[in-house]
This record gives sequence, C-alpha cells and structure tokens, in this order.
Amino acid sequence: MAIKKMASQDKASKALTETRELMNPFAAFRQEMDKLMDDFFGGFDLRPISSRLDTFTPRIDVVDTDKELRVSAELPGMDEKDIEVSLAGEALTIKGEKKEEKEEKGKDYYRSERSYGSFLRTIPLPSEVDTTKVEASFKKGVLTVNMPKTARAIGGTKKIAVKAE
Repeated sequence: MAIKKMASQDKASKALTETRELMNPFAAFRQEMDKLMDDFFGGFDLRPISSRLDTFTPRIDVVDTDKELRVSAELPGMDEKDIEVSLAGEALTIKGEKKEEKEEKGKDYYRSERSYGSFLRTIPLPSEVDTTKVEASFKKGVLTVNMPKTARAIGGTKKIAVKAE
C-alpha cells in the first residue's frame, strides 16, 4: 500500500513540475530552442576533427572451419609495409597506419589534402592454432591470415548424433 502511495506522489510531483515549466515562458522557450538545435545538428558529427581523423577501424571477418581459422581484414588504400600482424597467446593482433596524401595543381589553383589514421584490432581466438604454420597474405587491399588448428583442437571436437524419438 505504501509503494502505491509513493508512486502516486511521484506522478503528482512530476505533473506539477511539468505544469510549472509550461507556465514559465522562458522554460518553454528554452525547450523549443533545445528541440530546434537537436533537430538541426542531429545529422552532424560534432566530435572534434582530431578525434575523427586519427582512427580507422577495418572490417574483419573470422571464419572457423574444421581445420583452420581464417581472419580477413579490409584495408583499402594500404600497403603491406604499413601492416603488422602478431600472434600472442590466444589472440591475433592486426595493427597499422593509413596515410594518404593528394596533391592537385591546375592553372588557377593548387589543392593538397592529407589524412592519417591508425588502428589496432585484437581478435580472441576460439581454439588453439599451430603457430609454426600461420600464414598471412595481402592482396587488393584485403589481409588474410590462415591459422591451422592444432591436432588437439581438431581432435577435441566430437560430433554427437541426434536421435528422433
């Protein structure tokens, strides 16, 4: 019974506060301005430019087959010399830095653009891999890391038949 009474008091208090705000023309004006600003700036990314330029997050796919794990990372516009791949413990780490510079000269203009971004992705591995046989390749902006599973990881999986009753 006491809980119902407290809930009804909270509702009454909230209604009174809302009524006071509506009666105050400055509060109503502020609400309208806040709504207007939210509507106007809602589509813009208002983070500082420096925080938007210094990060790059590549798309990563992880495929787990019976015999290997395969990780693919989309790294458009990058070279293999800008990428570092390491395997430590039960995680694969892909690290890199993307640099892009464009320069354009015309009769009446000169335009130069530079953008930089770095990334670090650590992917936890769901099973043991044979670290001596791990291979990485880079082709057309896609990094592929093939990691064969250990014999223990392959043998550790047992399929169980499901019987219909």
